[in-house]
Amino acid sequence: MDAVANPESAAQIRNEFAEWLRRHFRLDATKASDVLLAVNEAMANAAEFAYVTVGRPGAMHVLADYDGSAATLTVTVTDDGAWRRIDPASPQVRRGRGIPLMQALADRATFDASDGGTRVRLEWNQVTAIGDGARA
Repeated sequence: MDAVANPESAAQIRNEFAEWLRRHFRLDATKASDVLLAVNEAMANAAEFAYVTVGRPGAMHVLADYDGSAATLTVTVTDDGAWRRIDPASPQVRRGRGIPLMQALADRATFDASDGGTRVRLEWNQVTAIGDGARA
């Protein structure tokens, strides 16, 4: 799914993604909450920080994929903006809890950043699909 990287789009995608999870997977309440919170954090980071240097929102891309043979759910959130570099002495440093949060909530979290964009890949193991699973 492609959207504008802003809070409204992130909220809409989060709601659609939550419904997709409910329809296609058997997740206990804790794991479902972990998945939604981690994906929401990745989208929130794209919405808040990716395009701060250009002064207007750009694109955010969200792809969810399920590998039935490995029972792995993968969600990738990408943007075309710039990775946020902050001064260690800045008060914003105290806010930087998103990456550790995503790492704690996902079985694997990888972050690829360049001046041309950022890709956050979140993976969860031992996810059981209802039927054939899906791709969103």
